[in-house]
Amino acid sequence: MSYFDTTDGTRLAYEDYGTGAPLVFVAGWSLHADMWEYQLSFFLDQGYRCVLLDRRGHGRSDRPSTGYDVDTRADDLAALLEHLDLREVTLIAHSAGGGEVVRYLSRHTSERVARIALLAPAIPFMLRTEDNPVGIPAELFEASVAQLRADRPKWFADRAQGYFATHLGTNVSQAVIEEEMRRCLSASPYASLAIQAELLTSDHRADVAAVTVPMLLLHGIPDQSIPIDVTSRRTIEIAPHAVYKEYADAGHGLYISHAAQVNADILEFLKS
Repeated sequence: MSYFDTTDGTRLAYEDYGTGAPLVFVAGWSLHADMWEYQLSFFLDQGYRCVLLDRRGHGRSDRPSTGYDVDTRADDLAALLEHLDLREVTLIAHSAGGGEVVRYLSRHTSERVARIALLAPAIPFMLRTEDNPVGIPAELFEASVAQLRADRPKWFADRAQGYFATHLGTNVSQAVIEEEMRRCLSASPYASLAIQAELLTSDHRADVAAVTVPMLLLHGIPDQSIPIDVTSRRTIEIAPHAVYKEYADAGHGLYISHAAQVNADILEFLKS
């Protein structure tokens, strides 16, 4: 494990493998670098350099009391790229990490970035408002956050099967499901609540509209965590140039349940 310091003095952990063209992996909410284990070995075998970040409050990084807003998290990503002086980077992100990536591009430009690949990203804007009528009603989201605050382990346990869409026959073992729950629960409870509460209100519509690098969007139609109608189907309207693929039977955990297809689609995008 390697470490670097951000602009506010927070020490963040990352892993760095390989020597080829750089891929930087940004984890989903409550997860850390280990979530990418089925992507890491595949892309190393394809000759890529793989850098995996533990965001603040997650994994082996510091757990500060501040900095969980999307601007600071995007700045943390910028600090990693600058620390390693990475260029012609492909940013690969899941869920909340998708918001961090597009916010990074709007705050720090695409000078270091060649392309982005987003898996079930929480963009462009999830809150129902007058100008976003397809969004999620605030009261539904607030009820979910209240349940998370009251009993975090039960909140994850109640959603574990749906996370992988096991009701549709996805081939994910109970052992894998339990391991992913442990990863989620390893995050700082404070960080988990702070980021989850911000997911609904983070408006990335302008960020998405400003993306100029090639973009890949992968999303499962039955995703129960980040509903596709609110997110990727709206994103493709704002960014029609993106390469967009829907998976008929994938939940939010498509990076595991559909790892072979996800890896193949990302590789095709990298080579296009």
